[in-house]
Amino acid sequence: ASAHMIWRLGHNGDIVFASAEHELTARQEGGLINMDFPKDAAEECEPPAGLAGALGADVLYCGKNSADYLVETDNRDELVRMSPDMDALSTVDCRGVIVTSGDAPDGYHFISRFFAPRVGIPEDPVTGSAHCCLGPYWSKKTGKKRLKGLQASKRGGVVHTEVDGQIVKISGRAALETSMSV
Repeated sequence: ASAHMIWRLGHNGDIVFASAEHELTARQEGGLINMDFPKDAAEECEPPAGLAGALGADVLYCGKNSADYLVETDNRDELVRMSPDMDALSTVDCRGVIVTSGDAPDGYHFISRFFAPRVGIPEDPVTGSAHCCLGPYWSKKTGKKRLKGLQASKRGGVVHTEVDGQIVKISGRAALETSMSV
């Protein structure tokens, strides 16, 4: 989103952002904004106490990466209708919870949502960092390096991922304001 605004203000060329740990370069390619991020795959674990109840969903898989829990649910209807208990979810010791399902609409490999009430974000509309985990997870499950995901928040967004070794190439379009339906 920041790169999109900088380009709208007239900057041409790549934009380099410095984070605490990495330099991230944003490029415009084929109408999409592309960035390379470090892979942040989840390791399978037992769901922490209260997580399934806070989400109000069945947990088919639970994993943890450097900051977030990754939870796979059974189907997209459950994921889309999900209305987590934000107070209960904020007690889970993590930055956020990525919820995903492979039961995605036609044309997509997976669907997801991202909740982080513990850090003041009840639901993030489209989350690049979550896809550093989602890309490797679904790549391993499907055997595909390039995937197309739908983040099914109220605003929603489409995120393309490509797993390339320890890098996850993430691309998508920036929107000033929109809404999607699933």
